[in-house]
Amino acid sequence: MKKHVNIPIFVPHMGCPHACVFCNQRTISGHDKPDFTKVRSEIENALKSVDNEKQEAQIAFFGGSFTGIERKDMIFLLSVAKEFIDDGRVSSIRISTRPDYIDEEIIEILKKYGVKSVELGIQSCSDRVLGVCERGHDRETSVKAGRMIVDAGLELVGQMMIGLPSSSADDEKETARAIVDMGAKAARIYPTVVFCGTELARMAERGEYTPLSRDDAVERSEGAFEIFVDSGVDVIRIGLQSSEALCAGEEIACGKYCEAIGEMVISRYFEKRLTEKFDGVCGGDAVIKVNPRRVSNAAGYHAETKKKLKEKHKLKSLKIIGDAALDEFEIMIKTNV
Repeated sequence: MKKHVNIPIFVPHMGCPHACVFCNQRTISGHDKPDFTKVRSEIENALKSVDNEKQEAQIAFFGGSFTGIERKDMIFLLSVAKEFIDDGRVSSIRISTRPDYIDEEIIEILKKYGVKSVELGIQSCSDRVLGVCERGHDRETSVKAGRMIVDAGLELVGQMMIGLPSSSADDEKETARAIVDMGAKAARIYPTVVFCGTELARMAERGEYTPLSRDDAVERSEGAFEIFVDSGVDVIRIGLQSSEALCAGEEIACGKYCEAIGEMVISRYFEKRLTEKFDGVCGGDAVIKVNPRRVSNAAGYHAETKKKLKEKHKLKSLKIIGDAALDEFEIMIKTNV
């Protein structure tokens, strides 16, 4: 199987008249305004590093509400991307948009130009949370859009946020379950980051919003992650893409951006499963087998899970080894080996 590669083209905040309290697309994407005349050359340059024998490239329009931009601009961008599909160098197109910018006409246009994947910025399926965040649509809009995408034969990727104003862990688990029920193939989980210049930053200044601590962000993100994993929905990202501004904290009004949040969440998932499996074990030696990709996650962030298990269960030794025969999140343990 060829490895998937995205060729990202950023369309920051274009087509979106809404100003959600958490949104600062210029900061998130690191781009200000796209130059459509350079799109073709951007794709050409990106393709130079793609090995078509081993990699399958997909052009991805990210950063804004793609289906909400001016129709002529949207069709122009899709037309340019389709040129690369037609000549065989790119397999398909991926776009990101809002639930209220999906309808039957839009779906037909997307299918016509070779769009395969639609990333839907659902964020929350709580009408209360959506209202506080000034999202501009309700839960039913998200559900309808998600099902419309799936019914059209397109791949749905549900994007959700953790720690939005007035949101609870239960709200977030319900959002994850709703995304699963829509028929999503994949999901992204974004713990909320408070960017400078947003209404959320002003809410925090007024004491109306408190950012989640790192531990709370990990625990609540893991709650959603568990639902996706157990339902067979691939979590393709946890947390925003790193950038110099994010890592330096220059664009963050309060709270902290944790670059390792994804690793920490997945490690927390394994810690919970291993804690259950080691119930009743005391003394002796133990071996944990996991998929080779997940050995470090099973050991835990900074190997904390391994240390905890060894101390709590008074183990003489504890080894974690990879076994390619195991599924990605499958765990086997042997004790007194």
